[in-house]
Amino acid sequence: MNKKQSLEDLTLSQLREAFLAKTLTPSDFLEFCLDCIDRLNPKINAVLEIYADTARAAAAASTERYAAGRARSAIDGMPMGVKANIAVRGYVCHAGIKAYEDRIAKYDADIVHQLRRAGAIIIGSLNMEEGALGAQTDNPWFGKCYNPVKDGYTPGGSSGGSAAAVAAGMMPASLGTDTMGSVRIPSSYCGIVGFKPTPGTYSTKGVIPLSTTLDTVGTHTKTVKDAVMIYGAVTGFKGKIDTRAPRNMSPFDISQSDVSPDVSTAFVAALETINIPTTVPVLKGYDYSKQRRAGLIISEYEGAKYHAHKNFETSDGFSEQFKSMLAFGAKQSPQKITEAKEKLSNATHMADDFFNDASCLIAPTAPQTAFEFGQDVPVNQADFTAFANFAKLPALSLPIGNDTHGLPIGLQVMAKSGRDRALLGMALALEAKF
Repeated sequence: MNKKQSLEDLTLSQLREAFLAKTLTPSDFLEFCLDCIDRLNPKINAVLEIYADTARAAAAASTERYAAGRARSAIDGMPMGVKANIAVRGYVCHAGIKAYEDRIAKYDADIVHQLRRAGAIIIGSLNMEEGALGAQTDNPWFGKCYNPVKDGYTPGGSSGGSAAAVAAGMMPASLGTDTMGSVRIPSSYCGIVGFKPTPGTYSTKGVIPLSTTLDTVGTHTKTVKDAVMIYGAVTGFKGKIDTRAPRNMSPFDISQSDVSPDVSTAFVAALETINIPTTVPVLKGYDYSKQRRAGLIISEYEGAKYHAHKNFETSDGFSEQFKSMLAFGAKQSPQKITEAKEKLSNATHMADDFFNDASCLIAPTAPQTAFEFGQDVPVNQADFTAFANFAKLPALSLPIGNDTHGLPIGLQVMAKSGRDRALLGMALALEAKF
């Protein structure tokens, strides 16, 4: 393996070791990442804007800190991209919407500020589904983003660019946002780790919202350990997150969703590999379809409220499809919105009952693997991920292998609301088994 290939595969923890050993500097690694973007992005279209000048200045400062033995945190010097709906001071924050293409952020989003304070390097803005409402990252204004695993395939959505950039090796980590699975599904499709914490763990201030009720900032990394490193740096947690297998698990009843044979087989095999006591499948009587529609109504309704100041129904800066979805949300009656929120609250009640008796929920991340552009988007794509958003649970997707076509399959683990560190510890233990 040549140097470029090895650098491309480095995880955050490996970079940290190299920076401390002074075998690699943050400035040198940043230049490698910028070169990767230059070489790979024309085909993948994951990166929309590169923050080269500010990134180089931040990398130079980080290099000096390492030379003086004064690194700020475990992620000091680590290049990270951000989804295009997350504000970075001095740069455009448009959320994949043409109507906002001239909006220059006056301030960093809270999460960006926290990353910078920890010494991370914000390298650029990443492609996404228009307004974060979609499932394949086929943006009408900024183009399709392609899955680096297989030509012509979607990386999933809405944080497709964030997952694709990390999977391609253009950067070791990135930020996305997750409303009903938008961090975990692209991570699953691209064969990396996607972490959605408990809402509020990572601030959404400075993020152009889709749903203020459901949106959560999350991370895309190559390993669970890397997600742990970012978690510690952002939250200020100084303790050690121990690798700890779950006491027991309860699998989702996947018979209620149209799961592909490859994913079903991989999930059953994963449960056997993990070899931890399982309780009976949960969510029996949980209507995936009705819950998903309720979440979509809330997203469309709240999205319409946010974009009303841009007169989205008449503006040329919104695609016809996006307009239609927002308009549908805008016309929902107060009663319909109340009913939808009541449906979502059922998920919280189910989770509260479940976590009295068990330590984690486990499911495939998505019922299928990545699909080719031009194919219909699977209506059940978020069946297994949306529950964590509705019930306000921390959730993480990790890769467990590939289907017969070489496309990655993800396994999702969920823990009780607020138990993010317990989830990360369990995910570390599960990752070690694959």
